[in-house]
Amino acid sequence: MDLTSATLYRGDLLPSEAELSARFAVSRITVRRALEVLRTEGLVESRQGLGWLVVQEPFKQVLGRFTTIEEQLEELGVATRRCIVGSRTVRANGRLEEVLGGGELLEVTRVNLADGQPFARVTVWVQSYLARSFTLDEVEEHSFYALLSRSGTLKLPLARAVQNIAATAISEEDAELLKVSAGSPGLLCERITFDRGDHPILFSRYVFPGSRAIFEVELSSEVSSIAPTGLRLLE
Repeated sequence: MDLTSATLYRGDLLPSEAELSARFAVSRITVRRALEVLRTEGLVESRQGLGWLVVQEPFKQVLGRFTTIEEQLEELGVATRRCIVGSRTVRANGRLEEVLGGGELLEVTRVNLADGQPFARVTVWVQSYLARSFTLDEVEEHSFYALLSRSGTLKLPLARAVQNIAATAISEEDAELLKVSAGSPGLLCERITFDRGDHPILFSRYVFPGSRAIFEVELSSEVSSIAPTGLRLLE
């Protein structure tokens, strides 16, 4: 990144202090002082495990509702968009066969954007016969939830989802899509969506940059309420 001409966006990770020192031929102390001035002015912040990044205001998404990320962000006035970066037909095996059973699957990979900035790489798998009633252009415009619900191919409506969240390192491919550094911290989320008969219909994998997404969990004394309640997406 050429900081003398590059455009920095909210949530962008800055080069390390050592890189900045070498690039501008100044001491580490000078770099640290400059960053502290920028922090005082509210322009950058330091986060453990990440380094220095451009300050960002969080978006909040409630995970307790059975809906899509985009729908909830739009309710908050955030402009969302889906950009398909690849699609193909695959045979179910391994984890895909375990979740969705055997057969032919449609695999769609896209980047989700909030107010023009990428916040997630999403890959979705669905049985091919369920996807025959809509086009890829429609997948870019609408969620799988909406398309499957209107297509009439489901015997029972979608009813619930189970999501697992784990730490990950952003791959080089995802780093390019999400405009972050390869190897930087991220969140890997796997979601299985079931119909009302408890049959798995969709399997999705989300990769969120650690600098742009924070999951919030609200805990209480009632066991039934111990569940994720929100996701803050950072611009």
